[in-house]
Amino acid sequence: MPLLPVLLSLPVVLLAVGVFAVAAARQPGCSRLVYGLTLAIAMTALGLALAQLLAAPAPATLTLPLGLPWLGAHFRLDALSAFFLIVVNLGGVVASLFALGHYGQHEPEPERVLPFYPAFLASMNLVLLADDAFTFLFAWEFMSLSSWALVMAHHRESATARAGYLYLVMACFGTLALLLAFGLLAGPSGGYDFATIRAGALTPELAALALVLVLLGTGSKAGLVPLHVWLPLAHPAAPSHVSALMSGVMTKVAVYGFIRITFDLLGEPVWWWGGLVLALGGISAVLGVLYALMQQDLKRLLAYSTVENIGIIFIGLGLALAFQGNQMEAGAALALTAALLHAFNHSLFKSLLFLGAGAVLTATGERNMERLGGLIRGMPWTALAFLIGAAAIAALPPLNGFVSEWLTFQAILVSPELPQWLLKFLVPAVGALLALSAALAAACFVKAFGITFLGRPRSPAAAQARETDCYALTALFALAALCLLAGILPGLVVDGLAPVVGLLNGDARLIAQHDQPWLTLVPLVEVKSTYNGLLVLLFMALSGTVAVFLIHRLASNAVRRGPAWDCGFADANPAFQYTASSFSQPIRRVFGSVVFQAREQIFMPPPGDSRPARLEVKWRDPVWERVYAPLAAAVTAVSGRCNSLQYLTIRRYLRLVFGVLVLLLLGIVLWR
Repeated sequence: MPLLPVLLSLPVVLLAVGVFAVAAARQPGCSRLVYGLTLAIAMTALGLALAQLLAAPAPATLTLPLGLPWLGAHFRLDALSAFFLIVVNLGGVVASLFALGHYGQHEPEPERVLPFYPAFLASMNLVLLADDAFTFLFAWEFMSLSSWALVMAHHRESATARAGYLYLVMACFGTLALLLAFGLLAGPSGGYDFATIRAGALTPELAALALVLVLLGTGSKAGLVPLHVWLPLAHPAAPSHVSALMSGVMTKVAVYGFIRITFDLLGEPVWWWGGLVLALGGISAVLGVLYALMQQDLKRLLAYSTVENIGIIFIGLGLALAFQGNQMEAGAALALTAALLHAFNHSLFKSLLFLGAGAVLTATGERNMERLGGLIRGMPWTALAFLIGAAAIAALPPLNGFVSEWLTFQAILVSPELPQWLLKFLVPAVGALLALSAALAAACFVKAFGITFLGRPRSPAAAQARETDCYALTALFALAALCLLAGILPGLVVDGLAPVVGLLNGDARLIAQHDQPWLTLVPLVEVKSTYNGLLVLLFMALSGTVAVFLIHRLASNAVRRGPAWDCGFADANPAFQYTASSFSQPIRRVFGSVVFQAREQIFMPPPGDSRPARLEVKWRDPVWERVYAPLAAAVTAVSGRCNSLQYLTIRRYLRLVFGVLVLLLLGIVLWR
């Protein structure tokens, strides 16, 4: 049976579930029914997409009499769309499972969440199946609007309105950029279906302009710097299971859009395209993790970390473009595999971390790490799952985050073979930025886990926290297990990505990994570099067991008494332990003083004054102040000047319309 019609029917069913939720959101049991149906539909789509990817058949297409009358609605299922369908629906499965528990059942306003949740998942599936510009943009905008409604679910919270407004503005800007890009790709003939676009060819100048527009359109949705400003506001504002979908999944739909247009529709790449994407990826990786280190809000920290990981993905994509522009298919296959693998890995551990933050929020009502601490006592299983996610995102072996970043470094090591001097200097510089971001990410998630789960509780809510429900724990540990499996058996995942890489890279892909002894991962040739996650895991388990055994065997049984080591804490009061701000102070002083102009102000009361000492940290966002604030001021000024147009008479309106029409006709004549 053809899979494409079945996969197309599933978003329709999800929309029907959303329509049902509009009428029944307040009814008892509706939340469990909606999330249960969404879970079943997403699991079905996941199984079908996995079967399509593993079977690797020829692409399937379908045209329906919908949309524009002369165009119709075109749909296509190939290896690329199948892979991202796996990413989207796997995220939908675990988020729905999480919401079946306590978190989803105690939503204060379910009518603002339940109708839009299945619609959001349906729209992402439709984006991945669209095969013409109109259907793609319709589904893309539907995805933006449904996710905006979910961001605004908790509309009574102070920062939600600003987050929703900024998200909507950036979403409209991104859609406009993609609309212009498709206009260039379609050309004067107006061939908006992707098959016609593939058969066409743009001049180098128009292709470069289309690339810039695609970067603006998809980069604004993915969170590339400097288009990331909406992301750290909108992702924390949404409910936690929606945050997991937005950060772990929706950003991958944006990555899909970039890959589909740039690698599939835009034609042969030019080497400097890779340099542009590389530079944006490197800057995003470092600035994203630096932003994250400055945060005290756990969900905002995770949101900024998404900017870093999107930067890592675009580093791989930029390398692939540079290699393809120089006809180096082996290097391009390696870089593409690294980027796609990191997209998959990030969807796993970022969903895990956001759901873990949702469990913490449910148990304590707090997102501020300064008011958390000591949760490992009341929530030991949540702490363990969060620890696995933190280790994975910090790229520690044998977890999956290490494998994809290691493959990205392997692709960077191939870069000396590139002939252009600009790339010879740029790629090592971006490699250094990637190494710096990896080190800072480790510090960032030591802070996130340590301040949240270790130490002593800093508030009564943290002291009284209790473990989350079984649905949430099942979702958390399912993702944690996948992070571990993808880390110790990466060759199997790389083999699964081979059809995608072959589709985008002229059928050039990495060598088959399942034939390697001990399931060793071999990026190019065995004599250069290999990695075996299974052996690393066995070595870590064996060395740890031996160390514990020797310590217990060689330790003295004699009882000795001495003063307790207080680790520098003269008092058991939680106020004496590290906070989120104090933990990141050294990094803030080294990097933040330059990048963010961070300044510390200390207030020390004089002797006899009962007021407490106070440390205030102020830092500025250079992207917002230098890009968006002047732009907003200019828009406000221009709109103020144009405000008088609404008071014109009919005659003046007609003269204005006539003048604009003459200018447009004159422009058309000069263009021809």
